[in-house]
Parts: sequence; structure tokens; C-alpha cells
Amino acid sequence: MGAEQVRQEEREQIKTLNNKFASFIDKVRFLEQQNKLLETKWALLQEQKSTKRSCLPGIFEAQTAGLRKQLEALQLDGGRLEVELRNMQDVVEDFKNKYEDEINRHTAAENEFVVLKKDVDVAYMNKVELEAKVDTLKDEINFLRTLYEEELKELQSKVSDTSVVLSMDNSRSLDLEGIIAEVKAQYEEIANRSRAEAEAWYQTKFETLQAQAGKHGDDLRRSRNEIAELNRAVQRLQAEIDSNKNQRAKLEAAVAEAEERGELAVKDARAKLVDLEEALQKAKQDMARQLREYQELMSTKLALDIEIATYRKLLEGEESRMTGAGVGAVNISVVGSTGGAGSWLTFGGTMGSDALRFSSGGGPGAPKAYSIRTTSAPGRCTRN
Repeated sequence: MGAEQVRQEEREQIKTLNNKFASFIDKVRFLEQQNKLLETKWALLQEQKSTKRSCLPGIFEAQTAGLRKQLEALQLDGGRLEVELRNMQDVVEDFKNKYEDEINRHTAAENEFVVLKKDVDVAYMNKVELEAKVDTLKDEINFLRTLYEEELKELQSKVSDTSVVLSMDNSRSLDLEGIIAEVKAQYEEIANRSRAEAEAWYQTKFETLQAQAGKHGDDLRRSRNEIAELNRAVQRLQAEIDSNKNQRAKLEAAVAEAEERGELAVKDARAKLVDLEEALQKAKQDMARQLREYQELMSTKLALDIEIATYRKLLEGEESRMTGAGVGAVNISVVGSTGGAGSWLTFGGTMGSDALRFSSGGGPGAPKAYSIRTTSAPGRCTRN
């Protein structure tokens, strides 16, 4: 009953460990999917960037390459961890099968030990019973031997007494020699026959008792041999039980080590998952920051292009003035394309003046479209 409960608990523990491994494998697969999603996003960004005229600094590409390498390294780590998890699961399954086999062998050995112990007890009781029978037979043989000797002595004394009486009767004057001789012969014949019958009976009884004693002795020796064999079998089974207990302890230690390694692997995977999520969050933040910088650079570039165009207009106006044509103030309006407030660049005065005034409006970083408009004095040339 205790062994069955232990096996049930161990099966539940192994099932729990398998569930943990399955959950960890699912997390690794989810991590790989996230990596693929991030790669897809980067590919889309690269395609979008290739369709436009890229003005991003080289650090953006270096950051992208670093993140891509980090993703590849994380993918390799995820594959390696998945292989390690599969190997660990195979090892745990092998240990589980070995452990169940050892439990079955241990149970079979215990059952065999119980059966052999019962046989040993029965053989020991038979041995005790046979020894008691042998002692009883020995006592009976001694008693019969003593009785035989006593009866033999009694018969011998009776025959001797009869001879003495006959001798005393011979002293008489009666002529009884023939009768005495006949009686003596009869008594001697009776005595001899009784002696022979007694000896034959006692000899037969003695041989019977000896045969029974020999038979019981053989049974006793056979029982002793069986007991010795059973003792050796018990010792062998006890050694196997001890070996199975040691093997069981080793398997339990191996299972505990496998569980610990599995937990460490899960913790490592969780830590790497957290690092990857942090890296993804950082990449998103860097992407947003670089997009803002890109928009600011585009705004600065457009402002510089407008300034260059304005200076070009001023130079052209100066050339026109020198040729006799008068040019009025040059007004440049900047209109936000996303619905924000407009920005204005205004250069006032005549072309002969050195005064330059610049004003702008609108939110920083907002994408803008620019238009340039020049206004000439009456009767002078106008250039758009």
C-alpha cells in the first residue's frame, strides 16, 4: 500500500515536471514568434526607408544591425534551449521508466521474500516436528531395548530355576528321568522358541524403528538442506532489496536534479524573455526617437533649402536692380501640411537694403510644405 502511494506521488511529480517543460517550450516558441514579428517589422521599415531618400545618420543603421544580431543570437539561444529541454525531457522519461521498473522489481522481490519466509517458517516447523519425532523414536528404541534385555534376563532366570528344580527332583528315589528329560526338553524348546520369537519380534521392531529413524533422519537432512537453501535465497533477496533501495535513492536524486535543472532552465528562459522584451521596448523607443530626429532633420533641411532659395532670389533681384529693374519685398510663406500653424520667412525692404528678417510658426518636428512668393513694386519685374 505504501509503495503504491509512493509510485502515485512520483507519477504526479513527473507529470507536473512534464507540464512545466511543455509550458517552457510554449514560451520559447512564443519568443521565436515575437522575434520573427520584430524581424518582419524591421524588414518593413527597411523597405519603407528604401522607397524614400534616406537622410538618417549611420548610427541608426548600426543600431538596427546590432538589434538584428541580438535577435539572431536570441533565436540561436531559443533553439539551443529547446534542444536542451527535449534532451532533458527524454532523460526524465528514461529515469521514470527505470524507476518504475525498479519499483516493480522491488515489489516482486518483496512478494517473493514473503512467500519464501512462509516456506522457511513451514520448513522450520517441520524440522522441529521431525526432531521431536526422532527423539521420541530414540526414547522408544531405548525403552524397547531395555525391555527386551529385562525379558531376556527373566526368561534366562526361569530356565535356570527350572534346571535347579529338576536337579532337586533327581535326588528323589522315583525313576522320573525320562519324564524329566522330556519336560526339560519341552521347557528348553519352549524357552528357545520364546527366545527366538522375542528376539525376532524385537529385531523386527528394532529394524522398523531404525528404518523410521533413518527415514526421519533423511527427512530432517532434506529439511535442513531446504532451510539452508531458503536462507541463502532470503540473503540473496535481501541483497537485491538493498540494491534496489540504493538504485531507487539514486533515481530519486536524479529526478530531483532533473527537476532542479528544469527549474533553472525555466528561470533562465524567463530572464532571457524579460531581456528580450526590454530590448524590444528599447528598440521601439529608439525607433520613435530616431523617427522624431528624422522629422526634425527633414524640417531643418527644408528650412535650409528655403533660405538658400531666398538668397538666390535676393541675388537675382540685386542683379535685376543693377540692370534697372526694381524689386519689392520678398515674402515667403511656410504652410504646415498636417494642419498645424503656418510658418513665415519674410525678407523686407528693397533689394538695396541689407536688412533681413526671419520669422516662423508651427509645432516643432511637424512635417511642412513650403511655397515662395515674391512681390514687386509697380512697374517692376516679378519673379515666382
